[in-house]
Amino acid sequence: MKVLLVEDEPGIASMIKRGLEEARYSVDVATDGQTGLDMASLNLYGLVILDLMLPKIDGLRVCSELRAQRIRTPILMLTARDTVDDRVRGLDGGADDYLPKPFDFKELLARIRALLRRDKVHHTRTIRIGDLEIDTAQRRVTRAGVEIGLSHREYELLEALAAHESQVLTREAIQERIWMDEESYSNTVDVYIGMLRKKIDAVHPVKLIQTVRGSGYTLRLPEGEERL
Repeated sequence: MKVLLVEDEPGIASMIKRGLEEARYSVDVATDGQTGLDMASLNLYGLVILDLMLPKIDGLRVCSELRAQRIRTPILMLTARDTVDDRVRGLDGGADDYLPKPFDFKELLARIRALLRRDKVHHTRTIRIGDLEIDTAQRRVTRAGVEIGLSHREYELLEALAAHESQVLTREAIQERIWMDEESYSNTVDVYIGMLRKKIDAVHPVKLIQTVRGSGYTLRLPEGEERL
């Protein structure tokens, strides 16, 4: 599981990173809000741990910007500000949980586990984009009411794109999310995108899987198309 930690205090960031890695999480660290926003927008994370008071842009804005991009990654807000109003603003801004500093690291781990369990349940649902439907509980895909048979890898790739609707995912992010540490070729992602397009888009006038040249791939309705 890959975690993004957005924290500007070096001592706290180092302590959290070390503890999470000992608990077998992979951790990326951003030391300001803008960098954290950019990293969360371009990469696939299982969880974001987000400080409220950050240089450049604060945690509330980072959180609201990610939700505006339809990024559903669980967000744990971690901050020294602990008034009721602070907690309300954080949760209303899109955070999933709020842990005040100072904290016991065991509680942080417990809250992370709880968020990841909740996210797993949340993903037991149907994702709809245009006439494409993905039943994530049964791993069943239909378009315009017609069921589409996908291999395990094809399904994982489609769900990753759909769960981050309209977000551009780089080839590297897709490779790390779907193939992880398994050996694969440099064009593996492109090959699987091509296979998905044949099954998802080929016979339909509206193409959902789009290439963003020089960046990666996204799944979204083209401009002017209405959501069903």
